[in-house]
Amino acid sequence: MTELTVYIIDDDDDVRIALSRSLRRRGMTVAHFPDAQSFLDQVDADAAGCLVLDYGMPDMDGLELQDYLVRQDSTLPIIFISGHGGIPESVRATKAGAIDFLEKPFDLSVLTDRIAVAWEFGEKLRQQKARRLDLAEKRGRLTDREDEVLQYILRNPGRTTSKEIAAELNISPRTVEIHRGRIQLKVGVKTTIELYELFGRSP
Repeated sequence: MTELTVYIIDDDDDVRIALSRSLRRRGMTVAHFPDAQSFLDQVDADAAGCLVLDYGMPDMDGLELQDYLVRQDSTLPIIFISGHGGIPESVRATKAGAIDFLEKPFDLSVLTDRIAVAWEFGEKLRQQKARRLDLAEKRGRLTDREDEVLQYILRNPGRTTSKEIAAELNISPRTVEIHRGRIQLKVGVKTTIELYELFGRSP
């Protein structure tokens, strides 16, 4: 099983170190950093665990780091902690996907509860991203015409005979059969139903 880590970023040395010690005493694996850049230099955006992130830091603040991670399609859930963040900041953070926005001082038991939620959520995010990448890789094996046939099949579940597809795409039914066979071979399925199960109904 992948080890889950709590990554703490806070420019206040006392807060960062005290929080790290407290979480380690509760059996958690912790890594801490004094600023956003040192974290980015050492930790992958899809690391297993969660990020406990101070909102108010110099250079790149917590919201800026969150924005950056969102652009990187990161699967690392974020719990914000702040001594001076207000309602606008907390709303922006949660809209961008943060698990919570805790104001200092906060009860450690509340943080540990949110960490458990974040770990579970992060696992779902990693699974979803792995699936997206797998489907994109499979779609990438197809020629443009094969992908066009696949898109038509996914968009028109009630009209997937070779004649119907051929009429829509202005090709022969025999050509549709060839493309359909190649699509199924390349993505690793044997039936149209399996295509739906693999890709869903949206192309």
